[in-house]
Order: sequence, then structure tokens, then C-alpha cells
Amino acid sequence: MFESQTKTKLGSQEIEPEGKSMRAFINDFLKDKLDNYLHRHPDVADTLEKKIKQSERERKELSGIRKLARDRAKKASLHNKKLRDCRSHLTDLKDEKRELTTLFITEGDSASGSITKSRDVNTQAVFSLRGKPLNCYGLTKKVVYENEEFNLIQAALDIEEDMDNLRYNNIVIATDADVDGMHIRLLLLTFFLQFFPDLVKRNHVYVLQTPLFRVRNKKKTIYCYSEEERRAAITELGKNPEITRFKGLGEISPDEFKHFIGDDIRLEPVILTKNASIDSILSYFMGKNTPERQDFIIENLRVEKDDEKSVDLDTPDSEEENAEIEKAS
Repeated sequence: MFESQTKTKLGSQEIEPEGKSMRAFINDFLKDKLDNYLHRHPDVADTLEKKIKQSERERKELSGIRKLARDRAKKASLHNKKLRDCRSHLTDLKDEKRELTTLFITEGDSASGSITKSRDVNTQAVFSLRGKPLNCYGLTKKVVYENEEFNLIQAALDIEEDMDNLRYNNIVIATDADVDGMHIRLLLLTFFLQFFPDLVKRNHVYVLQTPLFRVRNKKKTIYCYSEEERRAAITELGKNPEITRFKGLGEISPDEFKHFIGDDIRLEPVILTKNASIDSILSYFMGKNTPERQDFIIENLRVEKDDEKSVDLDTPDSEEENAEIEKAS
């Protein structure tokens, strides 16, 4: 039995058959069993020591700026134009729609405008990023409070103290399907994995899939999410259909966007396998090993030609292919 709801102090008086107080029993048990375990498993002891020292450093770093950051977040929550909130939240236990609550994190005001106009105001909220977020790999949690954008995301999700306060069941990264969009996606995933890995482990984080092409004629419109779907749409619609390539989410009108975030929404879950090491993943993709990543890209780069054949970089067949490879590189 505990003395209070905080469960910080044991209140049980005695346990049988030892006749000891609960506190004495627990202390003796830890002194003996835990001490032996840590001596037999130095790798576990080392991990615990690092975690304890990291927590100590974070507490000292955050002690001076936490109050300032909270005050700033409270002011921003009243006047922040970057967050368009919804009516329902995951914390509303009596709300039947709480499981549907979604926060879209978008790339700039252009994309957020289309989503905001076509969203369900009851369950879908929108947070608009300003430019590219900071690469926070290797940084301490102090940066979450010092960086205004990270602090606002943390405040919008309400996960500073506890994951149980999470306001949205689904956190959806909605960026353009281009190089910059992919980079922003990686930076956001780095932020979540570095400081709030439980969001990923508990399956709250997703990536929004939006169409790359619109293929249509006078009778029918087909939205395509890949080259394969585009080719199939051309075959289905016949000769000379109109083909539009969406370069960014801002180019998709609100009337069209409502189809992509409604009942037919395509979400790709961000999943960590049981044996995955967050630190090794982040150090490879976001660390300072640029030459290693560059070599990987060069070895695996493929160029799609107009005739839909793939070109292997190691075996160019002509000067034209060499030129294409050089341009792509």
C-alpha cells in the first residue's frame, strides 16, 4: 500500500513471515538482488548510468528556461496563427470521435491553406511550419524549449509532462513529394524519435500520401500516387488524356484535397521494429557521416528515362545517359 496517489512512499507496516517493515524489506532486496544483477550485467549498468546522467544534465539545463518557455507557449496558444485547432481531442474521454483526432503538420502556409479549408473541423487540426525545422540530432532537450517551433509543437500536442496528455491520436506529417519535402519529413521524424520516441512506438505518427498526378478526360478524373498508377490511368482513359503533375500540396485545390484527407485518406505509418536502435538510425541519416551517405546514394541512384527504362549508374550505355546521370547527380 502507498501513502498517497503519487505513490512516492510506501505505507504498509509489516509483511509476513519476515516481520520486517515494507521499507526495510525493499531496501534489503534492492541492496542484494539489484546490486548482484548489475555486477553480472555491466552493459545494463552502463546504460542505466548514462540515462541517469543524461536526465541529470537535462534537469539542470531546463531548470532555468522551462518557466520562460511555458509562458511563451501560453501566449502563443492564444495568438498563434500557425495552429488551427479542432473541436475534439484525444483527452476528451467521453467524446466518441476522440480516436479520429488528427494533427496535420504541414510545410508552409500554402499547403496548410488547402488542408485547413477542406478539413473536418471537429477532428482535424493543422500546424503550419515556417521553413525547415532544426536538425536536432545529438542535441539535448533544452533545444525543445529554446526553439520556438519545437516548443509550439510540444505545446500543441501537450506532451511536455506525460504522453497520457496527448491531444491528438494521429500525428500526420504532410509535406511535398520533392527533395525539400522529404528533408522536412526527416527533420520532423528526428525531432519525434530524439525526444518523444513513444509517439512512434505507440503508433501515433504517420506520413500523408497525396497524389503525384491527376489524369483526366471529359468523363472521368483519376488521381495517381505512383508512376504505375499513372500508366494504368492513361491506359484506362484512352488517347490523349490531360495529365497534371502536382509539384506541391499548395497546388491541390481545397475541393480536391478533401478527397485525400477524408474517408479515402492514405496514411503510411512510421514503424520501429523491435530490434531497431533509434540512435544508430538517426546517426546514419542525420549525423555528420556525409561521405558515407553520399556513397550510398551514388551506389543506389537510378535514373528514370522517358521510355520508362531504368539506368544503372555503373553501366551507362551512351553519352546521353552519361549526361542524364551527371545532371541527376
